Amino acid sequence: MVKAVILAGGSGTRLKPYTTVFPKPLMPIRERPILEIILRQLHTTGIDEAVIAVGYLAELVMTYCGDGSRFGCPVTYSREEKPLGTAGCLGQLKERLLETFLMMNGDVLTTLDYAAFLEYHRSHGGIATIALHRREIPIDFGVVGINGQHRITEYTEKPTLSHLVSMGVYAFEPRVLDYIEPEAYLDFPDLIKSLIAEGEEVVGYVYDGYWLDIGRVDDYEQAKADFDVIAPRLGI
Repeated sequence: MVKAVILAGGSGTRLKPYTTVFPKPLMPIRERPILEIILRQLHTTGIDEAVIAVGYLAELVMTYCGDGSRFGCPVTYSREEKPLGTAGCLGQLKERLLETFLMMNGDVLTTLDYAAFLEYHRSHGGIATIALHRREIPIDFGVVGINGQHRITEYTEKPTLSHLVSMGVYAFEPRVLDYIEPEAYLDFPDLIKSLIAEGEEVVGYVYDGYWLDIGRVDDYEQAKADFDVIAPRLGI
């Protein structure tokens, strides 16, 4: 049985004032909240159960999603009584995550094929796989390099830097839970660094399709503007 954990407990500070009354995953994109879009995508992928980690305005999320039957994806919940960080909620799920599982932020709009992502993870044999997206970051200033004698060695006017960034989508083997203490605060960067320090294999899956993290007001507006174009590729 393949399960997916969806993080839906954050307060969405950067999306205020919208998130004063709505939890971020219930923000509507056209007629559907982003959380519903994710659940429908998981259904078409063949996920057997979604575990939604709730905290802020939990009752609204639980009331809207119910048991998940209307989305085709059975839903259960894990409730945080205190903030546990982006990875800490896994410490509450050790008895429920017994096989390879997916994990994702509840505010990710992407055309990523979750089934292909899972297959990639399994084929590479690591304890964790992180979905990655190449992000171009323009710098609005001239970038200067100097040497130890304070002499200018390079000068690049307004360069564009390219980085691979985490999409907020992960695949894990259940033994990753051995690295997480129950009820302890833990964020993903700290978890991944501890896995690497212990010699575990953490794999990257580079995806060049559509991805948007809806973390800020301008991201939300962009998601609404993009939706009609990408909707046919969401698989829902």
